[in-house]
Amino acid sequence: MAPIRSFADLDPTRTYTYADYLTWQLTEWVELVRGRIRRMSPAPTTLHQRVSSNLHSLIGPYLRRKTCQVFAAPFDVRLTTRGGNGADDAITTVVQPDLCVICDPAKLDQRGCLGSPDWIIEILSPGTAGRDMDEKFTLYEESGVGEYWIVAPGEQNISVFVLEDDHYRLVGDYWQPGPVPVRTLPELVVEWGDVF
Repeated sequence: MAPIRSFADLDPTRTYTYADYLTWQLTEWVELVRGRIRRMSPAPTTLHQRVSSNLHSLIGPYLRRKTCQVFAAPFDVRLTTRGGNGADDAITTVVQPDLCVICDPAKLDQRGCLGSPDWIIEILSPGTAGRDMDEKFTLYEESGVGEYWIVAPGEQNISVFVLEDDHYRLVGDYWQPGPVPVRTLPELVVEWGDVF
């Protein structure tokens, strides 16, 4: 079989696994969601990247010399259902969160993260807003991601969701200057103004 070098070479009706994903020789970033291929949006806007950089520069120094680590996209996060099989041919979801914090070093390997990060931050872009607020919301909830932030740069809003009893609960919408508490890292307080 010829190697997959273009998104056009993929069959949109087929269910793929992480084992398939590893063989692709694509020049564009893609995600695998429940076995279905998803093309990443074009390069993020300057505003998106500014917010991502601001968040990374707030979280990264705080985690220095701590067990938890922060990673920015592109970074493969291989999600399994809780207690699911982590074999390459059993994984059908590989996502690229804008930022993720992982506190269990056993989840990290040379290919990224296997299992659920403790905290994921998705920064909305016009092309991905619907997926981040619906599809990824459900994926992260089902996979056991403890804290999920949806950041809307245009509206300057941060919606914070925390997993409780296997479901996300909105614990705050932050849209004006002040502290944004981080449930995963209680000592870290992110200032809204430093994000935007």
